[in-house]
Amino acid sequence: MTCPPAPPAAPPLHPVAARRADASTPLPSEALLQGRRTIEISHNGAVYRLQATRQGKLILTK
Repeated sequence: MTCPPAPPAAPPLHPVAARRADASTPLPSEALLQGRRTIEISHNGAVYRLQATRQGKLILTK
């Protein structure tokens, strides 16, 4: 009997995301998106979608 393959490892965090930042330190969008155009964020039991547009803007939807 063989074991199922391990899930792919999560990409490493952007160096800025890896350190603990205070509220006055902006977090670059690249640290969240990590090369993707869309990510899902879980917050207080709800799932939000953060999307980068072709015009370079960000859209956050619930």
